[in-house]
Amino acid sequence: MDEKTSVLVCLGAAVAANCGPCFRHYHGEALRLGLDASEIQAAVTLAGKVKAGANIAVMSAVGEAMRGAGQQEQAEACSPASAPSCCSRNG
Repeated sequence: MDEKTSVLVCLGAAVAANCGPCFRHYHGEALRLGLDASEIQAAVTLAGKVKAGANIAVMSAVGEAMRGAGQQEQAEACSPASAPSCCSRNG
């Protein structure tokens, strides 16, 4: 992958990860490499679409959980007998 493409990927990842300092760093790199505003904006726009899709997916999962779907899976994942998980106090 060439350096300009790499920086565009990093810009998109920074947006998707909500990392302002990362974005500022890679924005400076993009300018140093001669990328123009339309190229940078295209990466930001695509990242925003990915981020919006991820938000839709998580909000769908939240809705399912709130309606009671998945309660058994959640209870099993967070039970003391199970391996540590992202929601356990042991992990």
